[in-house]
Formats: sequence, structure tokens, C-alpha cells
Amino acid sequence: MTDQSQPTRQSLLDRWFLAHPSSVDETYVQHMRFALGFAFWLIAAGIAALVHAVFPAMCETTASRILRKLVARMDARH
Repeated sequence: MTDQSQPTRQSLLDRWFLAHPSSVDETYVQHMRFALGFAFWLIAAGIAALVHAVFPAMCETTASRILRKLVARMDARH
């Protein structure tokens, strides 16, 4: 019975944490670091867009500039 539960655990671990990072030639930690950095800049762009929505003279190009840099980073990875 233990032998049957072990592959299930391994496949869940692989499916949830290891398969995708491996598919882009990264370790789990490398992929997490990149994704967290990407998320940080997406949040920063969102905040800049909110500030611009309320105060149109502020952050006029900040969000679009951040997004262009993020797209360039993604394109460089693949």
C-alpha cells in the first residue's frame, strides 16, 4: 500500500511544483524568483495606472514603460 501512495505524492509534487519550471530549464527557486520579480513590477505598473487615473498629470508613461520592459524580459527568455 505504501508503494501506491508514493508515486501519487511524487506526481503531485512534480505536477504542482517541478514540471513547469523544468519545462523552461529552471529550478523551482529560479522560477519562483523570476515570477515574484515579475509580479512586483506588475503590481507597480497597476499602482502607477491607478495614480494616473486619479491624477492624469502623474505617471503618464510609467505603467506602459514597465509593461514594455516586462514584455522584453519575457521575449528574451524564450
